[in-house]
Amino acid sequence: MSAQDLFSIAGKTALVTGGTRGIGKMIAKGFVEAGATVYISSRKADVCAQVAAELSELGTCLGIPADLSTEAECRRLADEMASRVDQLDILVNNAGATWGTPLADFDEAAFERVLALNVKGVFHLTKFLVPLLQAAGTTEEPARVINIGSIDGIQVPLLETYSYSASKAAVHQLTRHLAKRLAPSITVNAIAPGPFPSKMMAATLDAFGEQIAAGAPLKRIGRPDDMAGAAIFLSSRAGAYLTGAIIPVDGGIATTH
Repeated sequence: MSAQDLFSIAGKTALVTGGTRGIGKMIAKGFVEAGATVYISSRKADVCAQVAAELSELGTCLGIPADLSTEAECRRLADEMASRVDQLDILVNNAGATWGTPLADFDEAAFERVLALNVKGVFHLTKFLVPLLQAAGTTEEPARVINIGSIDGIQVPLLETYSYSASKAAVHQLTRHLAKRLAPSITVNAIAPGPFPSKMMAATLDAFGEQIAAGAPLKRIGRPDDMAGAAIFLSSRAGAYLTGAIIPVDGGIATTH
């Protein structure tokens, strides 16, 4: 097998949730450029359509709006995918939310909103898409689930984002649990990003970006191709023998805590 074939995802079909901005868009764009047919999902229909049209200039990208904080919407998105494709090679569970509030003010809403999307949404959507993933996967070439966790689920974050860090630690353990259950026809791995330019990270990078970069062993903030490259690796033949792995893509920041 050539190196080009080893890392190819050309011809595969992928769904990237939260694919209209930030890390989700980085991955979706990388997949489109690599020759995959990519479906993206986000809450806002107009934004979903706009980004799908933008990425379609590079390849094939289609948008399906959905609010994945409810089980019913996860089921609806899975049903919509089943009406369009016979199998799904790659699922990227990226849609997520964060919340930062001082401890004394951290109430039920601050937990419920984040856990509903970041943990329950990942679980329910994966559950409903198992038939399409199994239709694509074999022991030799499994279908892939990539969950987007965070280094804040590995280390204690600087900010008071209690529900976010707890949710990402839960995503990491859910990844391991699903990996054992869905093998051998589906692999389940997680990427734990460090700082990347995104709407969620914008305020933090504006205030502390230079300090964060200086404290990282690799001395910079992540680039879109760093994230796309990790996701393409996990989705290609090169990543076919990995499952249950939590991979920090963080410039080494998690090693400093």
